[in-house]
Amino acid sequence: MATKKVFVTVGTTKFDELINTVTTPEVLKALSNRGYNHLILQIGNSSLKPDSSPRDGFQQIEYFNLSPSIGEQMSSADLVISHAGAGSCLEALEARKPLVVVTNELLMDNHQLELAEQLFHDGYLYYCNCSTLSNLIEDMDLTKLKLFTGDRSHKIVEFIDRVMGF
Repeated sequence: MATKKVFVTVGTTKFDELINTVTTPEVLKALSNRGYNHLILQIGNSSLKPDSSPRDGFQQIEYFNLSPSIGEQMSSADLVISHAGAGSCLEALEARKPLVVVTNELLMDNHQLELAEQLFHDGYLYYCNCSTLSNLIEDMDLTKLKLFTGDRSHKIVEFIDRVMGF
């Protein structure tokens, strides 16, 4: 059986709710039903110790806190699930990886949600919150996502600047 990797990143933040949600039997089974069988979790600034035992269709589950670069994990992934940080989103899109963004509803003045909504409307990613992640995984059609081609980083920077009022 071929390995199909999912890379989950929370950047440098602490978003334990996302890590806990991704490792539930419900989400693992939804991913496994789509052929994914290797999970890599970048858990950020957390003291969480996720269960890394193989289960629910996953042959391998591993995690790490922080790394100077997540480029290798990102480029080897078949799917990226990310928090809604602009840097993480941009890195996944520029690596041309299918992207699911999970917004953190606990953030005040959630500009990340606005970014996720805009990139979704532009056709580059899917987004949800932790409570709707398993349904999104079951229903998403990754073939409908547009590839992020060329250097569109400036458009994202312009959008972020506009949202932030710069």
